[in-house]
Amino acid sequence: MNRLEHLRAALDKLDDEHLRRIRRDIEGPCSPHVVIDGQTYTAFCSNDYLGLAGDPQLAEALIEGARQWGAGAGASHLISGHYAIQHTLEKRLAAFVGCERALVFSSGFMANMGIIPALVGRNDAIFADRLNHASLIDGMLLSRADIHRIPHLDMTALERQLAASAAKTKLIVSDSVFSMDGDVAPLRELMALAERFDAWLLIDDAHGFGVLGPQGRGAPAEAGINGWRLIQMGTLSKAAGVSGAFVAGHATVIEWLMQKARTYIFTTGSPPALAQALAASIDLIEAGNERRAHLAMLIERLKKGLVQARWKLLPSRTPIQPLIVGDNATALALGAALMKEGLWIPAIRPPTVPAGSARMRISLTAAHTAADVDRLIEAVNRLEKTL
Repeated sequence: MNRLEHLRAALDKLDDEHLRRIRRDIEGPCSPHVVIDGQTYTAFCSNDYLGLAGDPQLAEALIEGARQWGAGAGASHLISGHYAIQHTLEKRLAAFVGCERALVFSSGFMANMGIIPALVGRNDAIFADRLNHASLIDGMLLSRADIHRIPHLDMTALERQLAASAAKTKLIVSDSVFSMDGDVAPLRELMALAERFDAWLLIDDAHGFGVLGPQGRGAPAEAGINGWRLIQMGTLSKAAGVSGAFVAGHATVIEWLMQKARTYIFTTGSPPALAQALAASIDLIEAGNERRAHLAMLIERLKKGLVQARWKLLPSRTPIQPLIVGDNATALALGAALMKEGLWIPAIRPPTVPAGSARMRISLTAAHTAADVDRLIEAVNRLEKTL
């Protein structure tokens, strides 16, 4: 068997195990109501939590940004690819989340891949929740530090591992909101442990920024934690509705990351037009209490309406509402049945989630209506009995 045949056999194996992913082409802007192959669906699979990705105000800001700043950056940020509007955005982000300084990256994955190896290396130690995002895992592996995987949200195990470590530099790493379960990390406890054991604390707030905390300032603001050892990463492609990510913290820490994060140094800068749109997005997030209140209402409506006997809705107070189905084939069948009714929720299967916990990751946004949610509730409750 040659190498090409080997790949074909491996793809066939994915099919046999119901694990092959597919991609669908959306015909229009990001919205809860999308057109795919000429058919209209109500989508419950977007991370556009505040409904800003398709907001006309952001589109106009992006257009104006392109007129003023052009289409591309032309070079890396540390050569000639950093623009005044990007500096303004970084200052705005830092002030918004209550930190001294911020640094914008091209994506959340690149941010995490750059932050961790810049902070720790060989003979250092990382303490990480087992359900952390893949970008954090890959960043940890790239660092070559000793990695200690902690059972999900087990603060006792984390304390024990920290106490037993003789590493000179320690780094605690955690999502704030876990992307496939929707639960929230105990950030105050994590901060207390970081202070007690003289560790850095990196919080990936990808799914909290814009949604949690006063005026959407994020999970660390909601928890009331701050200080020089806290480093927080937030994405700008989810609740913010545009693209990119940022890391915020003490000015000295951010300066070090700018000097040492390879995914920042060795890549062309983001288009400056995006920064203009993001500046408008932060204004909308800050003034978005009505959007967040509507989103909270939809979350409670869904949780109260889904009456499940076989399938299990995980406890979550966030827009991420995972419905555990179990095996891959059933999850795919449920997704297909919902598609026939005009409801789009892709099945989430291993390796994204543990084996045996395939699920429908229901994701709500402020752009959904109560009628959208009621339609989903009715369909899922009915299909559980008949599928």
